[in-house]
Amino acid sequence: MKVHEYQAKEILAQHGVAVQRGIVADTVDEAVEAAETMAADGVTQFVVKAQIHAGGRGKGGGVKFTPSIDGVRPNAEKILGMQLVTPQTGPEGQLVKKILVTAAEDIAHEYYLGVTLDRGKGMDVIMASTEGGVEIEEVAEATPEKIIKVWVDPAVGLRPYQANEIAFGLGFEGQALKEARGFVSKLYNAYRASDATTAEINPLVLTDDGRVVALDAKIDLDDNALFRHPELADMRDEAEEDPLEVEAGKHNLNYIKLDGNVGCMVNGAGLAMGTMDLIKLAGGEPANFLDVGGTASAETVEAGFRIILSDPNVKALLVNVFGGIVRCDRVAAGIVEAASKIDLTVPLIVRLQGTNAEEGMAILKESGLPIESAIRLQEAAEKVTAALNA
Repeated sequence: MKVHEYQAKEILAQHGVAVQRGIVADTVDEAVEAAETMAADGVTQFVVKAQIHAGGRGKGGGVKFTPSIDGVRPNAEKILGMQLVTPQTGPEGQLVKKILVTAAEDIAHEYYLGVTLDRGKGMDVIMASTEGGVEIEEVAEATPEKIIKVWVDPAVGLRPYQANEIAFGLGFEGQALKEARGFVSKLYNAYRASDATTAEINPLVLTDDGRVVALDAKIDLDDNALFRHPELADMRDEAEEDPLEVEAGKHNLNYIKLDGNVGCMVNGAGLAMGTMDLIKLAGGEPANFLDVGGTASAETVEAGFRIILSDPNVKALLVNVFGGIVRCDRVAAGIVEAASKIDLTVPLIVRLQGTNAEEGMAILKESGLPIESAIRLQEAAEKVTAALNA
């Protein structure tokens, strides 16, 4: 689950991480009030930042340096309500509904600092670089030698010498060195305590007066651990998510929308990936990833059909089910029931294999519905090709 920058900073601040001061606003008037509140404490320069679940906001005009309080209102008016397009939003962009008004900092140097899980090693990895303010992928491609990596055994935790390694590697000295190694430890603690999959500070800055501060923050939370953190689950902003993915989540369907022309419904993530390859071999492009899980019912199948068919790009629909935990005849009955309730306007190809596959195929044939059945993968591919070329 993604959260906004201001929410990520709230999580970090709860664990003692030094973050840039800021106040979130939903309206232009609230933004001005936020600036006035900070001005009363001596803040004279501000930054107005769009709050969307995507990086690269500055490149799209979603971050405005504001040298005086008089500029807060016009900058807030420019950003609130804009359709912000960044390298991470795609060409359609994202509507800005919230902004964060922050105190501007005098920056001596920018750094990158992040924590994530290295699944290959089965350990957390802390990555740091002196090239802050730049996407870490760009740094890895252009100057990989400038990325410091320290692996942390989650059973042991971050050791002091590892925090020192990061701080020294970034070139901190004196009091800033002490602050930096403390910052690394607190960031890692926040990452672990919140069950995050990623905690990223870009940029982490050293200010002119020697403070180490998070100027930006990104945290992704593990959906499967949210039951332990109801206060974090409340941070979810469904308006920032694909509405079809939100709807799928309500039916416990694992759905990700893609840009292709063949909808696919499969049980099991591995088989779903294989089915997407099958669609490519057939000359099509997958329109989605959809895993109905091992206990597909008529209700979940119907929900899956409706979600897939709500995509106008879908020209054919392929159902590929291996009956293991769930029986094929049960899936077939669910397909027939669901297909009879919806307006099926595209060809439907169904491949059933596994437990009670023959019984399932018989149910499909006897339904009288325009359903093409397939037994082998090659046969399913041929029927998808025929459907696309019809």
